[in-house]
Amino acid sequence: MMRVSRRTVIAGAAAMPLIARAGILRAAEPDLSELRSITGAARPIDADERARRLSRAQALMKANNIGAVVIEPGSSMIYFTGVEWWRSERLTAVVLPVEGKPCIVTPFFEEPSVHETLAVPADIRVWQEDEDPLAIVAGFLYDRKLATQPIAIEESVRFFAFDGLRKVLPEARLVSANPVVRGCRMIKTPAELALMQIATDVTIAAYRWLHPRIEKGMRQQDVSALMSAATKKLGGSPEFSMCLIGESAAYPHGSKQPQTVDAGRIVLMDCGCTVHGYQSDVSRTWVHGGGANSEQRIVWDRVRRGQQIAFEAAQIGAPAGSVDDAVRRYYESLDYGPGYKLPGLSHRTGHGIGLDGHEPVNLVRGETTKLAPGMCFSDEPGIYIPGKFGVRLEDCFHMTEAGPRWFSQPPASIDRPVG
Repeated sequence: MMRVSRRTVIAGAAAMPLIARAGILRAAEPDLSELRSITGAARPIDADERARRLSRAQALMKANNIGAVVIEPGSSMIYFTGVEWWRSERLTAVVLPVEGKPCIVTPFFEEPSVHETLAVPADIRVWQEDEDPLAIVAGFLYDRKLATQPIAIEESVRFFAFDGLRKVLPEARLVSANPVVRGCRMIKTPAELALMQIATDVTIAAYRWLHPRIEKGMRQQDVSALMSAATKKLGGSPEFSMCLIGESAAYPHGSKQPQTVDAGRIVLMDCGCTVHGYQSDVSRTWVHGGGANSEQRIVWDRVRRGQQIAFEAAQIGAPAGSVDDAVRRYYESLDYGPGYKLPGLSHRTGHGIGLDGHEPVNLVRGETTKLAPGMCFSDEPGIYIPGKFGVRLEDCFHMTEAGPRWFSQPPASIDRPVG
């Protein structure tokens, strides 16, 4: 399933052919000969892990008095069934019942293709072009004697599917699937953490290769193209590679205004990849050519401290929102803000991450979900000064019984920005 975001659009130019011209020929055809894949040890999620996921989901259904969960294509479908599909006007859906194997409902002519990625035992029911696919879903629920129990809808399911199910199951109560889906996906297993670690290792290795190869005169897309090429050669699947230069770094997801690398200008990069579907997300900021001025150096050091404050505040049992609160108190003591106002930190401190780059829950003011072992977050409390520049350092961590643990170590100095 293709994910589209503003960050994807800004970075998308990196995929375009580059014009070979003086100073950036290397960006068009980079020499990647020194790079080798580092993902050979990565192991995809296996059948036993998927079986445990279903068991966990069914236990949560019982605990929450839910008869079944309905999911459309996307990361949650991949998580529970392995099926990699897309969303269109023709419904494909998975129904997870409180007992027994799942059901996949899909168009008749798509069944062979669905089988190609299906990774769990499942009941596949097809529908013809003149049939209502939601009636097929309802038929499965009636057969399992679940049609009068609460039916949970995964939060990204489209309205037409929700509304159609409501019409064919008039006696059922449709409820949120968050207690089940979030209850499973928010807590990463060792196998998931291992894949996220390898994805992060790829991104850090790509940064280290990239940094000394950036040259004066390169455009944002030239730098992004180099990063994506290195990521791919290292064995990752590039997910996004955003490069913000100069004033555009003051806007968290950049600007369409053209910018080029020059001595003394801020370069802010936000990049990530996937390994067997699991994501990394790492941001780095530096001054091209070194020699940061006093303001750039002060802001960078403050962001580095803000990132550490967030990490220290992320303790088992603490509300997720308290991490964001801790950073804002520090920034406000420096006369940034207040709150989300600029100059300062205009976005949340962090987001959940896993199969999706952005997953529930967020490190944001007011979020009451308590931190627990296995939860994974980005830590990215940037400072943005409109008209000048911005600084963002982003590293992800996962919660352990002993507290947070980094996937990547933050850089210690603007003079050594990629570690």
